[in-house]
Amino acid sequence: MSIKHQVLAAIQRLPDDIDFRDVSEEIALLAAVQEAEDDIRENRLVSNEEMKSRIEGWVSR
Repeated sequence: MSIKHQVLAAIQRLPDDIDFRDVSEEIALLAAVQEAEDDIRENRLVSNEEMKSRIEGWVSR
């Protein structure tokens, strides 16, 4: 399904009384999910252990 069709389908699922911010948040969510799926497909992942180590480094500064 094309991005255009995904956005149109998402808008159709939303209630009639939404505002532009609601629409933009829905589209942002779709984009984030697509980026995450792309990262998974391209094996651009960080293990929980690696992330914990990174966070510890941030906190200890």
